[in-house]
Amino acid sequence: MTSPDAEQGGGAAGGTGAAPDGGASTETPEERLDRAVRAAEQALIEFEIAVETFRIEVDNFSRLHHQRLGPVYARLEELDALIAEARAARTGDPEDVRRAQELRGRVLPMPSVEELFHGWMDSDGLFPEAVAMLTDQPVQPPPRVRPSEEARKLYRELARKAHPDLAQEDEERKRREEFISRVNVAYARGDEAQLRELAREWAAGPAPAERGPSRSEELYARLDWLARRKEMLAVVARELEEGAIGSMLRLAPDDPDRLLEEIAEQLLAQVAQREAELAELQG
Repeated sequence: MTSPDAEQGGGAAGGTGAAPDGGASTETPEERLDRAVRAAEQALIEFEIAVETFRIEVDNFSRLHHQRLGPVYARLEELDALIAEARAARTGDPEDVRRAQELRGRVLPMPSVEELFHGWMDSDGLFPEAVAMLTDQPVQPPPRVRPSEEARKLYRELARKAHPDLAQEDEERKRREEFISRVNVAYARGDEAQLRELAREWAAGPAPAERGPSRSEELYARLDWLARRKEMLAVVARELEEGAIGSMLRLAPDDPDRLLEEIAEQLLAQVAQREAELAELQG
């Protein structure tokens, strides 16, 4: 996907105040400020959508990478250990023996508690895949790194309509946050049917409250909050992009699923090379 930082743009300005016909504007300063707040809100929502879309792709890529390629990485480690052991048995060199013992020690080491649960839980608890494994249910990984274009379209439409930042009351914001959380789960799974159902649910629900008149002080405070929120999201986006998975995704921004296939092909070629090397040592 496009970098979230690239999508945030230059922000939304409040306008020059000029009337469409070139004459003097009849807008009051408070009306111009209100228009600037609304433009900043929409700019922030678009940026949040970009960041969340990328976060979901990073999470999906990470899980698929582990599930699909984990066994290949394990096979490579085992082959490295076998090759080193075969070489040590042939040469008897103390350094070769030490190297063989070192590589053998790396194969399936005893993990710490933190490592046992790394990638399986966050602050909200266990991921669905972890729950499935612990309850002997089939694990259902996401089918793709990037959900379909139709799912992306539905997700963006829902995010724009139901975004929590459009709420003016705490109760309405809480309702929107809960709804968007369900939208995110459906999008991460690429579940178009569920996204359509959520769209119908939102359309049938209570309409967003109309924004009433605001004092200038409240509008300035709103602009300040929007600016701080955007700065925080910029940090999140930068951390995602600079992380190991984000860096890998930047190698194939248009087709991350193909990137997984290319990595798998490279790893399988390494497996074949090591197997040939081992066979030669044992022969």
